[in-house]
Amino acid sequence: MASLYDRADIYDLLETEKRYQITKRHWETVLAGKPVKTLLDVSIGSGNLTLPLAELGVELYGSDLSGEMLKRCGEKAEKKGFSVDLRTSDFRRLDENFDTAFDCVASTGNSLPYVPNGEVLDVLAQMDRLVRPGGYLYVDIRNWDKIRETKQRFYLYNPTFLDDGVRMNLVQVWDRHEDGSMTFNLLYTFERENKIFQKESFEEHYFPLGRRVLLDGLEQLGYKEIEMMCLPAFQEAVKPEEADWYCVLARKQEAST
Repeated sequence: MASLYDRADIYDLLETEKRYQITKRHWETVLAGKPVKTLLDVSIGSGNLTLPLAELGVELYGSDLSGEMLKRCGEKAEKKGFSVDLRTSDFRRLDENFDTAFDCVASTGNSLPYVPNGEVLDVLAQMDRLVRPGGYLYVDIRNWDKIRETKQRFYLYNPTFLDDGVRMNLVQVWDRHEDGSMTFNLLYTFERENKIFQKESFEEHYFPLGRRVLLDGLEQLGYKEIEMMCLPAFQEAVKPEEADWYCVLARKQEAST
């Protein structure tokens, strides 16, 4: 079955101006008081989770394996008047495509669980090599510990009403496999006048990534200042370990003199 990342047109249907402003406020909260002027998102996709940074004055760079998503990201950035350096790259081989140190290197959109847990440290190490001394490494991710504990199978989104009056519904159905991995089945239906006229389905395969694996990996790389927040970060009523999504911001040690 096809991957959603081959259909950027459908992937972006959930995005609205309201979600854009929420993401912008999230980054304002995360980066408050931190000297981040340059940021590389190594799983930028179509840019939904990082393009608002350009509006905050951050010089933005992005990479992704999907050329379709990068094309979409470039179009959206151009429409908003943003300049974004975009490159096709596997985040396991960043050193083949980048040789610059950034104030922050990020992986957004729950992308790390696409690789087995045993490869996560290698990905973090690739990201770390591009973080300047005193800079930051950022990851946002689904709460896989919660998913495993609750054994949740269905994840429903509120209906989205498109500009032409069409109602779009999205349901995720989560299948668990014996090796511990999971397949997310993404089922889209499109309604007009109470009748479904279009269906789209996609599969994404993940290796659930617990907090301990992620945090231990950052500690192994020498990160000491590690902060865990909800996604979006300005939520106050929910603890990060109880949220559906959370993010981690870790500060790299300054260079020794």
